Amino acid sequence: MHVNLFIPCFVDQLYPQTAFNMIKVLKKAGCTVHYNTEQTCCGQPAYNAGYWDECRSVAEKFVRDFGGNEYIVAPSGSCTGFVRNYYGKVLENDGHKNEMHHQQLPVYEFTEFLTAVLNVEDIGATFKASAVYHDACGALRECGIKDAPRKLLQHVKGLQLIEAPDCEVCCGFGGTFAVKFEPISIAMGEQKVLNAIEMGAEYIISTDLSCLLHLDGYIRKHKLALKTIHIADVLSATCQ
Repeated sequence: MHVNLFIPCFVDQLYPQTAFNMIKVLKKAGCTVHYNTEQTCCGQPAYNAGYWDECRSVAEKFVRDFGGNEYIVAPSGSCTGFVRNYYGKVLENDGHKNEMHHQQLPVYEFTEFLTAVLNVEDIGATFKASAVYHDACGALRECGIKDAPRKLLQHVKGLQLIEAPDCEVCCGFGGTFAVKFEPISIAMGEQKVLNAIEMGAEYIISTDLSCLLHLDGYIRKHKLALKTIHIADVLSATCQ
């Protein structure tokens, strides 16, 4: 199966290894992977900040870069959810409106693609650690992704997955929310981190590096014995 990679801006700039690890997993699952070097952003940051015109131009470019029938796979529920749920509105008065109405871009979050499209749950990974899983708002609320990452993690050898009571609670990042409402954002992240430590977790795993970036900032500042890791990095642990 041929897939197109969409690598979000912050993944490209801050966590490129996660993107490479996602490629390893997809190849192991039998996919031929293509990366369009012309790709940029999905437009979500501009949209959330109120710059709709700027967002529209970025969205138009996304459609040009990824328009077609091949699956688009991204290591981010947030970006996936934005393309799925908001492009129709963003491009409402644009020439791409009919195209988006009749043929929604086939964009999938990484774990969703593995389980729902490829029907893969066991990728043959080994990761010896205890961890809690954080349901990122973008993946859970925008894409309805709940079971897919858990199915994959349950097949990882050596991983003790702890189901946290606050797994669906927001981490407090929310893009510009973390800047505009810093005290609230920090308090939300703190609660998530302290709960994970109390449950004996060594790692917080998620589908979205934006959440993990926020949580890791708190962890590093306070020098806590906890780490964050994207699910693609976990699943690639034994991929060659």
